[in-house]
Amino acid sequence: MSPSTEKRTSSPTASDPEASIENEKLKTEVYNVDVDTSEVDEKKLLRKIDIALIPWLSFLYLLSFLDRTSIGNAKLYHLETDLHMTDNQYLLTLTIFFFSYAIFEVPSNVFLKRLRPSIWLSFLMFFWGIMMTLQGTVHNYPQLLGLRWLLGTFEAGLFPGVNYYLSCWYKRSEFGLRAAIFFSAATVSGAFGGLLAAAISKMDGIGGKPAWAWIFILEGLLTVIAGALSFWIIQDFPDTAKFLTEAERTVVIRRLQGDDQFSAAGENLKLRNIFTSLKDWKTWIGMFVYVGCDMPLYAFSLFLPSIINQLSFTANPANLLTVPVYVFACIITCAVGFLADRWQQRGYFNLGFLCLGGAGYIILIASRSAALSYFAVFMATCGIYPIIPNTISWVSNNVEGSYKRSVSLAMVIGFGNINGAVSSNVYRATDKPWYPLGHGLVLLYIGIGIIASSTFLIFLKRENARRERGERDEWIENQPETHLPQNEKNGRFATLADAKREKGDQWSGYRYTL
Repeated sequence: MSPSTEKRTSSPTASDPEASIENEKLKTEVYNVDVDTSEVDEKKLLRKIDIALIPWLSFLYLLSFLDRTSIGNAKLYHLETDLHMTDNQYLLTLTIFFFSYAIFEVPSNVFLKRLRPSIWLSFLMFFWGIMMTLQGTVHNYPQLLGLRWLLGTFEAGLFPGVNYYLSCWYKRSEFGLRAAIFFSAATVSGAFGGLLAAAISKMDGIGGKPAWAWIFILEGLLTVIAGALSFWIIQDFPDTAKFLTEAERTVVIRRLQGDDQFSAAGENLKLRNIFTSLKDWKTWIGMFVYVGCDMPLYAFSLFLPSIINQLSFTANPANLLTVPVYVFACIITCAVGFLADRWQQRGYFNLGFLCLGGAGYIILIASRSAALSYFAVFMATCGIYPIIPNTISWVSNNVEGSYKRSVSLAMVIGFGNINGAVSSNVYRATDKPWYPLGHGLVLLYIGIGIIASSTFLIFLKRENARRERGERDEWIENQPETHLPQNEKNGRFATLADAKREKGDQWSGYRYTL
C-alpha cells in the first residue's frame, strides 16, 4: 500500500460499485468510509472553522494575559503603599502565580482531552475570573498572595489547552498562523491593559475603593461573564463538533490523517502514550527552546510599565507608551506565523528573531538615553512575542499522538512558565532606572533559546536524513486479519495505517518540520 493511497481525503459515492470495492479495501485507513464528502468545499470549511474557533479563543487569552499582568499596571496606582507591602513582597506575589500555573498545566491538558473543551475551559475561566475579582477586595499582603496562587491554578489550563486544542483542528502547515493569531491576544492585552488601567484609574475613590482595586474588580467581572458564555461558544473536538455537518467533520479528520495525524480520529488514554512524551528527546529540548522566550515574555510584560515609568514618565504616560510597543509586537507575531507556515522553516525564524531580540537587550543594558532605550524595547519584542507561538507550533508539528502531544505541549509550556518565577524577581527597585541585572538575565535566557533552537534544528535534520536513508523502516505485513498487538511484539504491523497509528512520529515515513 502506497503513502499516496493512504492519504486519500474524500470517498467516492456509494452508488459506484468499483468505489464500494475500493472502500472495503481501505476500510481500516479511511475515516467514515461511507460518508460522501464530495460536496464539501475545503477552503470554505477552513474559513468556517477559523471563524468558529479563533476570535473567541483569542479573546479569552486576551483576558487571561490581562488578568495575570494587570498587577503591573496596578502597582503604578499605589498598590504596594495601600497594602503596606515591601518590594520583596510584591515580587513574591508575582512569583507565586507561576508555581501553581506550571504545576497544573500537564494535568489540565489531560483533563481537557478526557472532557469536552466547552466544559473544562469554561470552568477554568469562570473560577479564575472570581479569583481576579477578589483581588480587588484584599486588605493585606497574605490575602493577595493566596489569591495569586489560586489565579495561577485556574489559569494554568487555558494557554497549553487551547494550543493543543487548535493542533487537533489544523494541519501542521496551518497551525502556526492560528497559534500566532491566538497568541497575539497577549500583545493586544498589553496595549489594551495600559489604556484600560489609565481609564479605570479615574474611578479612584468610588465606593471607597482605590484605583488599583477597580482594575482587578472590573477585569475580573468581565472574565466571569466570558467564562459563563464560553460554555455555549467554545466548540468541542472535530469528531463531535456540533457546528459542522457529518460530512464536514469527516473532511476535517481525513485531512488531518493525510497530514500524518492519525490520532485525529480518536485515541484511547493509555499510560504509555503519556510516558512516550516523557521519554522523547524532542520534549526536553523543546522545553529549553521555549524557556528562552517565555522567561523574557513575563519579565517584559510585568515590568514594561515600570521600565518606561523610570525613564522620566509618570504613571498614565508610562502605561500609554506601552501601547505602540504592543501594536508592533502583534504585527510582527502574525507576520512570522504566516511566513513560517508558508516556508515550514520554524527553526530558522527562531534563530533570526532571537538574535534580533538579544541585540535589543544589549542596547538596553548599555543605553543611558530614554529615547534609545524606548527604541530598543521595540527590538526586544522581536525576540519574545513571535517566538512564543512559533516554538509551540514547532514542537506540536513534531509530535504525533493526541495524548502524547497534549502532554508534550503542557510540559514545554509548563517549564517555560516556572521560569516566569525568575522573571518576577530580576527587576528590583534597587536597580532602577536602568535595571542592568534584569536586562542581563533576560539576555542570558535568550542565549539559552538560541543554543536550544540550534540543537533542536540539527537533531531534527539528522533524524529526517536517517529516515530518508531507510534506517527507521517498520516491517509491514499486508494482512488486515492479523491481530496487531501480537505482531507489534515482533516489530511487525498488519498495515501501514497500523504502523502510523501505533508509532506516531516514530513512524519511518513521518518527516519532522525544521
